[in-house]
Amino acid sequence: MFDTLQDRLQATFRNLRGKGRLTDADIDATAREIRLALLEADVNLGVVKEFVGAVKERAKGEELSQALNPTQQIIKIVNEELVEILGGQARQLRFAKNPPTVIMLAGLQGSGKTTLAGKLGLWLREQGHTPMLVAADLQRPNAVNQLQVVGGRAGVPVFAPEPGNGVGNPVEVARASIEEAKRKYYDTVIVDTAGRLGVDAELMQQAADIRDAVDPDEILFVVDAMIGQDAVNTANAFAEGVGFDGVVLSKLDGDARGGAALSIAKVTGKPIMFASNGEALKDFDLFHPDRMASRILDMGDLLTLIEQAEKTFDVEQSRKAAEKIMGSGDFGLDDFLQQMQAVRKMGPMSKILGMMPGMAQYKDALGAIDEREIDRIEAIIYSMTPTERAKPEILNGSRRSRIASGSGTTVQDVNGLVNRFMETRKLMRQMGKGGGMPGMPAGMGAMGGMPGLPGRPAKQQPKKGKNARKVSGNPAKRSGNPAAAAAQQPQAPQTEAEMQAAMADFQLPPELQKMLNQNHKGPFG
Repeated sequence: MFDTLQDRLQATFRNLRGKGRLTDADIDATAREIRLALLEADVNLGVVKEFVGAVKERAKGEELSQALNPTQQIIKIVNEELVEILGGQARQLRFAKNPPTVIMLAGLQGSGKTTLAGKLGLWLREQGHTPMLVAADLQRPNAVNQLQVVGGRAGVPVFAPEPGNGVGNPVEVARASIEEAKRKYYDTVIVDTAGRLGVDAELMQQAADIRDAVDPDEILFVVDAMIGQDAVNTANAFAEGVGFDGVVLSKLDGDARGGAALSIAKVTGKPIMFASNGEALKDFDLFHPDRMASRILDMGDLLTLIEQAEKTFDVEQSRKAAEKIMGSGDFGLDDFLQQMQAVRKMGPMSKILGMMPGMAQYKDALGAIDEREIDRIEAIIYSMTPTERAKPEILNGSRRSRIASGSGTTVQDVNGLVNRFMETRKLMRQMGKGGGMPGMPAGMGAMGGMPGLPGRPAKQQPKKGKNARKVSGNPAKRSGNPAAAAAQQPQAPQTEAEMQAAMADFQLPPELQKMLNQNHKGPFG
């Protein structure tokens, strides 16, 4: 998502690197490139003008921080303005004081309302609520059946007294669902309404009648992020005809431009509350403007990555694995396999790695990652004896040949896995001694444990000749001003904003960069 905007912004920021200060001409040129980037991403013209004006004003009027170079300063300003136009802060659902809480979904046909109803139901169930889905779309063919299937997959009950396909009164179904929820003690009701191929009077009237019948606590406008500027026009029409409290962006994973997301909150004045970025029911979560801005600027989304890890990893199991790495040193392939499988539960490897800083330049390589490589790794480990998994050091030539035959792989594959595991275990121990990544569960060591994916980031340093003079990257040091140089030494990031700024010039670990530059079938050899 946001590929077009992300690429253009990265190119713009690269032009600023190496400059000791920003002139007005630099700022004007940068603002012009940002304007073009936003327009190419299909962002609303009014939003573009306001955004670029705010960036220019702040860049020219704000004193450059001594801890940031000009590129970081511009990125910081752009990041803060992106957060602002995306809505500022995440907006939580409002729950009724007396259950059930009624959530009404509205939008055009094809926007993904029915699937999103199941995703929202699953999300609420995982939050400890007892939701019920209501099939009030009685016009679209098989809409009721689709909601029943989606509800079954999500483990959420569906209230569907009418068969649909043009039969039944959606307003009466919606009204009856409230009594059903009270009778069966469901604390949340999600009403799936009918859509049209375009905004019309009949659609608006039916949505308004359902609204009046159930008196919803939240009306969520579901919009397909891929329809670009038309999303804003449709949202304005719904705001005038029915009204809504928040926006849900569906199909966000398929939108390379992202203009709808950057326009709709600012133009309508309503917050983006949820985002659906995949086909799976779990590909749905609260929309965090600050995290989305970080992704657009290729600073990653470590907070979401940490949250997903905390949901997936078994805390006790991860603690024991960490103790093995740091203490006794008997962290074996069995432990590694458990951690790797937990990482896999978080989602596709390309999606997980895409949340890390600096990965925009590797989009093609990430898209080419073959998940079957993980299956081959599992096959190799399962072909080992318990002793061999616990002590891979004992794997001699004959053992490796037997393992290759048993797993349907080659000896080279086995060698690659074992060698990378040994290197990774060493890196993980070093990461542990250095304190690791703040807030990251111990089990996330498996991210480094994936073959070829080390856990601790390290900047690549260019090789220097024997007599080469070392030149500092700090302008103050080059000028011979030690006091200014000391003032420019970056401090350890404490807040989220500081963490984002610190990651602006993040570079990939050499091993990961080498892996992504290699031309082979997958990332695991």
